[in-house]
Amino acid sequence: MILAGDVGGTKTNVGLFEVVDGVPRLVRAEKLRSQEYPGLAALLSTFLAQSSSPKIDAACFGVPGPVLENRASTPNLAWQIDGTLVAQQTGLPRVLLINDLVATAEGIPLLLDDEVAVLQRGAAGAPSREGNRVLIAAGTGLGMSLLPRVGDLWVPVPSEGGHADFAPRNEEEIGLLRYLRERFGRVSVERVLSGPGLFNVYSFLRDVHHAPENPLVREALGRGEDPTKVIGTAGLASTVGESCDLCARALRIFSGVYGAVAGNLALTGTATGGVWIGGGIAPKILPRLTDGLFIQTFVAKGRFVPYLERVPVRVILNDKAAMLGAARRALMG
Repeated sequence: MILAGDVGGTKTNVGLFEVVDGVPRLVRAEKLRSQEYPGLAALLSTFLAQSSSPKIDAACFGVPGPVLENRASTPNLAWQIDGTLVAQQTGLPRVLLINDLVATAEGIPLLLDDEVAVLQRGAAGAPSREGNRVLIAAGTGLGMSLLPRVGDLWVPVPSEGGHADFAPRNEEEIGLLRYLRERFGRVSVERVLSGPGLFNVYSFLRDVHHAPENPLVREALGRGEDPTKVIGTAGLASTVGESCDLCARALRIFSGVYGAVAGNLALTGTATGGVWIGGGIAPKILPRLTDGLFIQTFVAKGRFVPYLERVPVRVILNDKAAMLGAARRALMG
């Protein structure tokens, strides 16, 4: 039996798995709000206490941020996680910590066909000939991973590329950079390409371009509702009164930046084997990602347009992919 999970700044997916024919199969899972717990050990204790659990042989968790000596300090959650200490506090034999994007990457081979949406089919050859892959995921933060092909395997390499500098491509994005620089000083890509980043784009259009707010959106944001959900829903809505032009504009900028950054990552990782889009935001704004703008900015790299047109681009729709990947890694030892 394996205990595995995906720790996020907003929510944590935890699951109990049994191993069938060498593959982890989910037995029980729960989604818990991360900020309601002082740390991972307390969250796991709640999960394990909810039903009688069999003896657990291994445990692995994907966590945001760098993992050093099985310890991590999550950038968007006030947790200091020590795998050895968590094991002692919960009575588990061993707790392995891995980067959350590494966990997602490990989950890719377990995805079913209907758990993936294709943005660009590309021109990849037979699976045995596929090259390197990369993974990018916008959620509470922005994660990245390189997946170089080594023999018959793709080996996930953690990356903190989400904290690289934001590189604007046009006058509108230059204005966004200036706006965010006044608020934050240095501006990383995550300041734009994340849940809080979407609200930053919305605020820029409202404050600098004086775009009028939808009263319902303004009220929802004033009540403290999740800005990503509010802006995303209103930006995609087609019903008069529920739709929001400001939200739609924010989503358009967000999608354009997402495609451009994904294209940069594909070049960095020479990802002829494909680009995978993970995280919680992409499935929720899929109509925006499939309208052409994402791929337009993805391939817009001058002389490398033909190169990027051959790269497959896929969105991961299963929000438990990182948890599945953590279970797979636990099984690997």
